[in-house]
Amino acid sequence: MSFGYDAAREIGVPCAALWTASACGLAGYRHYHQLVERGLVPFKDEAQLADGVYLDTVVHGARGMCDGVRLRDFPSFIRTTDCDDIMLNFFIHEAGRLSLPDAIMVNTFDDLEGSTLDVIGSMLPPLYTVGPLLLHTRHAHTEGGQLDSLGSNLWKEQDGLLEWLDGHAARSVVYVNYGSITVMTNEQLLEFAWGLAGSVYAFIWNIRPDLVKGDTAVLPPEFLSAVEGRAMLTTWCPQEAVLAHEAVGLFLTHSGWNSTLESISAGVPMLSWPFFAEQQTNCRYKCTEWGIGMEIGGEVRRAELTEMIREVMGGEKGREMHRRAAEWKEKAIAATLPGGPAERNLDKVVNEVLLGKRERSSVHQNTTTNAGN
Repeated sequence: MSFGYDAAREIGVPCAALWTASACGLAGYRHYHQLVERGLVPFKDEAQLADGVYLDTVVHGARGMCDGVRLRDFPSFIRTTDCDDIMLNFFIHEAGRLSLPDAIMVNTFDDLEGSTLDVIGSMLPPLYTVGPLLLHTRHAHTEGGQLDSLGSNLWKEQDGLLEWLDGHAARSVVYVNYGSITVMTNEQLLEFAWGLAGSVYAFIWNIRPDLVKGDTAVLPPEFLSAVEGRAMLTTWCPQEAVLAHEAVGLFLTHSGWNSTLESISAGVPMLSWPFFAEQQTNCRYKCTEWGIGMEIGGEVRRAELTEMIREVMGGEKGREMHRRAAEWKEKAIAATLPGGPAERNLDKVVNEVLLGKRERSSVHQNTTTNAGN
């Protein structure tokens, strides 16, 4: 929300923005205005919203984004037929106003998104990578302290999952969680269920009560019988700890940025089923740029899902994805070590941008005052 920039300017203090999503997502939002100018957005009619051919339109000249980026890879709010769409115009407005703060902190790291940051950084105030933010807490927080009770979960976590994982071999368990607001149809729920069952791998699946659109998520008894002894069905869990467990070898995710960074930081490859916002963009990058993901089609099919799970867990492509995931894990950890790039960047924002600019402003004001006496 960019009203903070106006408030800072009004009271005469420096201001730094924190972009909590991906840099590739930011680049996508920055191109919204261009997509409108080129007539690609809004879509011409309802049919185009589901037209795979149109969604596969390659957008040339999208600076800062990967080669061959398609309309479907941009944050999903372009998928409207209304030129006055609230979310489309909100992000055009907010992306444009990112030129106003004195600095922008981004929850990512240079090795992962450096090429994107280099390009968009030439069009914006100074960018400082400070992520993955979740890894900073491991250095700042000790167990048993006052911060133990803090969290951002919208659902109560279930106990006993880590103990259950302890009984499984390394990289033998699939973890499934589509976030706190993603919804699906009952048909899609069943396709996911039987796809998991057919894989023969053990799995943890977070099934929120409101996961099914307009209904309660209920799985048939024959599915429960088929997966008895190798499935842990929960409503919510300590995701970061689950992903960090050595037994987890694959994450089925909606590709929200927090989930993506948690998986990268744990070295776990992903099957992505993006729902909205920049999840589509994150999905594209993890599949084609970072080598740690595969995309599940919008209308998930059980047989295809089964084969994808088997490939990632035991196939040749899966072995390469695990190798790349392990490399990204080490780079993410290195970025957030004490004295590392993320900490140094945060120090620069505080000392050079915020405090430094304020001190320079005070000196200028004092000089002006003395000159007038």
